[in-house]
Amino acid sequence: MNQETRRHPMRDSGQDREAASHIPDTPQTRAPSYALAFADEDFMCREELRPVRLQLELLKPELLMDEANIDSTIVLFGGARIPDPDKKNTARTQTLADLSKYYEEARRFSQMITEKSLKSGGSEDVIVTGGGPGVMEAGNRGAQDAGGRSIGLNIVLPHEQAPNAYVTPELCFNFHYFAIRKMHFLMRASAVCVFPGGFGTLDEMFEALTLIQTGRMAQVPFLLFGESFWKKIINWEALAEAGTISADDLKLFRFVETAEDAVAALENWEGKGEKRGLIPGR
Repeated sequence: MNQETRRHPMRDSGQDREAASHIPDTPQTRAPSYALAFADEDFMCREELRPVRLQLELLKPELLMDEANIDSTIVLFGGARIPDPDKKNTARTQTLADLSKYYEEARRFSQMITEKSLKSGGSEDVIVTGGGPGVMEAGNRGAQDAGGRSIGLNIVLPHEQAPNAYVTPELCFNFHYFAIRKMHFLMRASAVCVFPGGFGTLDEMFEALTLIQTGRMAQVPFLLFGESFWKKIINWEALAEAGTISADDLKLFRFVETAEDAVAALENWEGKGEKRGLIPGR
């Protein structure tokens, strides 16, 4: 909001924050208690302010994405350690080197989706990733290849990191709370695409599947790239046979191998937009 759109004649917080930066330097003005509460970083980091910080992390990206006219997104989850095929010789394991083909598929898929989105204004099906390296980088890179925007939802980690170079700068966000970050991944999601990855990818995949399974989230195309990888690390049928999930739950997602497979699946997804009522097997 700027001065032209303000609805009241009072001084705004930005003006007072600027004015407070020029106050006389005295023992009183140096005291922590004198700082404006909303501009006091130490105060904002107090444990008692956690509910406020949670609200701010939910609100800031929501407002900025609204202002950027982001109406819907296609989510890409996947491993940070999967290299660009041109750099697969740097992979830590042969398996990671072999999985580099999914970097290229993520890049091509994002380019195809973004090209299609741009034809209708570029507000629908905007690519969103975790903003990091590997598959995330590939997703943002593909969108840039198409001349479109993409979103990066980064998270502060103990080791030094930075967003990948392909995220649209004004749509690059940083989070403290994993839970709020996950909400932003799914609040606008029109599809979820999961590439091979590790703990983080599995966490994001299963949380999204659980929301759809339980009817907390509408069904959307849910694509797992790399059937052999996913069937090697997860015995999906064993879960159904044990009764811990139902056989119908296995229909909530589909395996694909290529960008073309994924685009075709998005266009022919039964039940898209519907929310489950009764949960099969309960």
